[in-house]
Amino acid sequence: MDASSSASSSRSGLWIKILALAATILIGGYAVIAMYASGEYLFAIVTLVLFSLGIYVFTNPRTYAHRYIFPGVAGMAIFIVFPMLYTVYISFTNYSGTNLLTLERTQNYLLSLNYQTDGGSYDFSLHKGEGDRYYIALQSEADPEKIFVSHRVELLTKKEMTAGRIRPADLPMVDSGVDMRPATKLPDAPAEPIRTVVQLRDHLSAIKLNLPDNVYLSMNGLRKFSALKSVYTKLEDGALVNGTIIISDSDTLLNNKTGKLLRPNYNTGFYQHVDDSNKFVGERVPPGFTVGVGWKNYLRVMTDKGIQGPFLQIFVWTVIFAGSSVALTLALGMVLASLVQWEHLKGKAVYRVLLILPYAVPAFISILVFKGLFNQNFGEINLALDSLFGVKPEWFTDPTLAKAMVLIVNTWLGYPYMMILCMGLLKSIPEDLYEASAMDGSGPIGNFFKITVPLLMKPLTPLLIASFAFNFNNFVLILLLTKGDPNIVEATTPAGHTDLLVSYTYRIAFEGSGQDYGLASAIAALIFIMVGALAILNLKLTKAES
Repeated sequence: MDASSSASSSRSGLWIKILALAATILIGGYAVIAMYASGEYLFAIVTLVLFSLGIYVFTNPRTYAHRYIFPGVAGMAIFIVFPMLYTVYISFTNYSGTNLLTLERTQNYLLSLNYQTDGGSYDFSLHKGEGDRYYIALQSEADPEKIFVSHRVELLTKKEMTAGRIRPADLPMVDSGVDMRPATKLPDAPAEPIRTVVQLRDHLSAIKLNLPDNVYLSMNGLRKFSALKSVYTKLEDGALVNGTIIISDSDTLLNNKTGKLLRPNYNTGFYQHVDDSNKFVGERVPPGFTVGVGWKNYLRVMTDKGIQGPFLQIFVWTVIFAGSSVALTLALGMVLASLVQWEHLKGKAVYRVLLILPYAVPAFISILVFKGLFNQNFGEINLALDSLFGVKPEWFTDPTLAKAMVLIVNTWLGYPYMMILCMGLLKSIPEDLYEASAMDGSGPIGNFFKITVPLLMKPLTPLLIASFAFNFNNFVLILLLTKGDPNIVEATTPAGHTDLLVSYTYRIAFEGSGQDYGLASAIAALIFIMVGALAILNLKLTKAES
């Protein structure tokens, strides 16, 4: 019985594993196919690779030990490595607010544009017939007595069209035309409400209404059909244009209104008109498409005066801000930690709670409170300074004062962390050292600089480097307190005196009319290199200490 039960349990476990593996493969395969079908090829490749590696690791006995670390490695690949590699890829393109689409989507958009010809414009209405069938009625805008009515047609909603509902053979298909017949009046049935037109809009948009004089009408709004013609036509090789054979590539478009040819300019990422010698002339035709630009974005950072100057200025300020923040928070935290550890101080527990309290309050609340306190007109700080000294500093408009304000607020936010670290490390310093120093005649200040500071700096060094890296990318503080203001006047991209590199990158990507994601990605890649260098330095120092 025991052997039989064991064998049955083993077979059950095997079937469970097989079913789990099959479900995983199905889910992964569906995700990959869905991403590929939607045009997200890069995401599809990454998902396919990770799912394949996961299946290999969890099914191969030789990789048993890797099963425990694979989820962490996969998470790092998805949330760190892949975004960084994708950012680097974007930095080599012209991806921006004006160049968002692929060439194919840009071409499809241009081909979907229409313009109204001389065939006229008609108000239309739907009138219910038998079953799900309707009569389409047209009434000329220029001559209301001119009325046309269709035969009965079956119109489907988008959901029904997607489901592939079968229509009777005597009814028009989605892409077929509907013949319109002259009439003396509109159908007797009342016109359908606009809600019905909206539901059937996709089907109506695909139908051409054919008038008796060979005028073809297309839907032009929710209550109108007009004689429309495509603005652009895609040419094939050897196409005939104005009696001349044009040898075109597959992406050449003909402007039906002007008779001019357009071709994609891969240097600018826009369609442009070309002359007889195939040289690009005239203005760019939006929308633009994404193309590779090589090292152009990186060269812009180095050579464009409107970017180079602000970038260097913001880089220097970022280093100063991160270094000063570490120094100020460390100094204040270490001094306060030493004071609350002083044996002669009464009520030490109360002081500890009060001094650590800023660490418990969410940072965004503290930042917004300080923003109100530093308000130039109504803030309590300026009101106090005005009543005492007759001055009202311009904290948000003067570059120097704005930077000082940022450092003050960040010191308030960061000192509790340093104080907690120092309080813990102070416990590890032997009391004998202070007693021996006191016997030599050294006072509390001397002990602080000769014993406390040297013994705390050694274990704190890796943490200080990590704090420097954090403040190097302290985006929330700048966004909530100053938003980078005051602005740098000579900058050609959004840039401010209190911007850090990370907020500067954000403003380039999401502010202004250009929204230059390629340039922002290039700067983000440079930031990654800088912060990565700090991480390597931190690892080396940590190894040196061990």
